[in-house]
Amino acid sequence: MANQSIRDPKVVIIGAGMTGILLAIEFNRIGVKDITILEKKHDLGGTWRENTYPGVACDIPAHMYTYSFAPNPEWSHRFAHGHEIHAYFKRVSDEYKITPQIHFKEAVTEASYQNGKWTTKTSKGNTYVSDFLISATGILHHPAKPNIPGLESFNGKCFHTAEWDHSVNLEGKRIGIIGTGSTAAQVIPEMIKVGKKVSVFQRTPQWIVKVPDTTYTEEDKRKWRKEPNILKRFHKWYTFAVEQTFSKAVIGKKIPHLLMSFLCKRNLRTSIKDPVLRQKLTPNYRVGCKRVIVNSTFYDAIQKPNADLVTEGIEKITEKGVITKDGKLHELDVLILATGFHPFNFMRPMNLTGENGVSIESVWKKKVQAYRSLFIPHFPNFVLMLGPNTPIGNFSVIAMSEVQTKYIIKIIEDWRKGKFNAIDAKEEALQRFAAYLKKGMVGTVWLGGCQSWYLDPDGDPAMWPYTWSRWEKEMKSPDYQDFNLTQT
Repeated sequence: MANQSIRDPKVVIIGAGMTGILLAIEFNRIGVKDITILEKKHDLGGTWRENTYPGVACDIPAHMYTYSFAPNPEWSHRFAHGHEIHAYFKRVSDEYKITPQIHFKEAVTEASYQNGKWTTKTSKGNTYVSDFLISATGILHHPAKPNIPGLESFNGKCFHTAEWDHSVNLEGKRIGIIGTGSTAAQVIPEMIKVGKKVSVFQRTPQWIVKVPDTTYTEEDKRKWRKEPNILKRFHKWYTFAVEQTFSKAVIGKKIPHLLMSFLCKRNLRTSIKDPVLRQKLTPNYRVGCKRVIVNSTFYDAIQKPNADLVTEGIEKITEKGVITKDGKLHELDVLILATGFHPFNFMRPMNLTGENGVSIESVWKKKVQAYRSLFIPHFPNFVLMLGPNTPIGNFSVIAMSEVQTKYIIKIIEDWRKGKFNAIDAKEEALQRFAAYLKKGMVGTVWLGGCQSWYLDPDGDPAMWPYTWSRWEKEMKSPDYQDFNLTQT
């Protein structure tokens, strides 16, 4: 066994976003040398590379939205802007020498498990054989286009917020925006600044909480560069504050939910003067049922004279613009789709095949599930980062990836010691985990009478229904009784 105790796994990581970079850093830290990172695009950064729309920013405080080991003194706002976050990930990747390990413009087309190894094929015709395959493809990266009759017939410019067309001059144009979620709340104020008339097509109003977006001075940054411990304290404080408020509010803890509801309702009441407009912007579901929007510009913008909130449903789209169900034609030069993403695609459309030729499509035909959000029965040595029921609701996704990465590292370390060659979750462990989740959902706000991207096709929230600290505790180390461990 002596030589097995130091064996080095071959690892393929799919995706060079925040999670892929983190995994590579942590694998390097424990001495795993054979790492291949496959990235479908020309650059790293995932969602922060893709989303370049005006106003793009993180809705989690910037000092909480960093790797715990890499505080960033360069943030210029409390809620960091997209280009700064992208620059941060690029810098960290360079500092930790991850960037040279990334194969850019190389999308995974298929991956299959045979004879104890994963064989991964790419768009460049290359084949990689590995001991572990880890999907770090993220959650929100397949834009969802609305299924509206006539969308293709529109004569003006039309694009999704995640595919922003920077060649289009928006100055003085008649702009239509479909959607009112987190992205829309950021982009709409920017469009109202430049557009002649901006028509916002709202299907469902959203709850919005106002948290001022403090600007940090050069003096602040100088101080933080000298004393990085201040940033570590910020990270801890923000994490604690968000955990005690947002995170507890959405799982049905009474006092945090009352506070969150009060803040959202007061924000609406004090920000929107016109009672008719206020009524149109008032949701009919519990605060937190959809992701609470953190924003301090949308309510001011929607009251500007060139803004028009349209709440009649869309009938169809013609070459001239949008026709609503009251028969009115809203003539437009540009149509922007702020209609979100397909949250249950994960690593698909890539063709993933586990042991005995079982496909991911067949396993997920009825329901997208993973044990501890990470492992899928019949897919040995395959890990799905940020899978279903990761605690996504209003918390730092970096913190989630760090917890999951530590869990994976423990499994890799045991593999290196020769305790097993292949590991996958037992079917009954997945069912027990699913029942445990379902039991916890009862008091949560996600069942509060709304349609949201949190819900799967069965209407079950793909969220974590317990506290953040409970999740961290349960993720401290793998319970091997829940896994099939095999020596191949």
